[in-house]
Amino acid sequence: MNRVIRVVLASASPARLQTLQRAGVEPEVMVSGVDEEGVTARRPVILAALLAERKAQVVSQQLAGHEPVIVIGCDSLLEFESKAFGKPTSAEEAVARWQLMRGRTGVLHTGHHVILRDRGVHQVTATGSTLVRFADLSDEEIRAYVATNEPLAVAGGFTIDGLGGPFIAGIDGDPHNVVGLSLPLLRDLLTELGISWPELWSTPN
Repeated sequence: MNRVIRVVLASASPARLQTLQRAGVEPEVMVSGVDEEGVTARRPVILAALLAERKAQVVSQQLAGHEPVIVIGCDSLLEFESKAFGKPTSAEEAVARWQLMRGRTGVLHTGHHVILRDRGVHQVTATGSTLVRFADLSDEEIRAYVATNEPLAVAGGFTIDGLGGPFIAGIDGDPHNVVGLSLPLLRDLLTELGISWPELWSTPN
């Protein structure tokens, strides 16, 4: 008989929540409130993992009780020209960023940190990286896309599962990772913690 394991997603991202739900997992959502601007690292791939860890740990510390619980923290950043791009802070920044990225490639890093609280605290972390090839957009297409406000709400200023999908020429790697949560990587991390993926299917709302 499967254990009943409570799952908590330490993220406000609707895309991450929907990714888990479509894979049969119904997590609770708790937003960490971590100040991302106050966290730094010398490389984007390290920064993504560090932010994911901070978010998961903050939420884990807020949980009460002794029931088994899994906390999933994620953070995504686009590495472009060795710089880390999170969410654009303005429409002007989003336009300038797309004008720089069009016709070129970047790497979308998503840090994953999983905490299992079950007779102790056990933690694992890893980062998924996916190469993204951007289409060669016109200035008119860029301005129209930014005007939808979608780029302002997502890391890197683009999506592959929304309005931005037609503007991504291709990817090399896990598409879920670009959305914000790599299901294969998350499964690997849970396996390290002794949790099989089907156990999460039985988690109630």
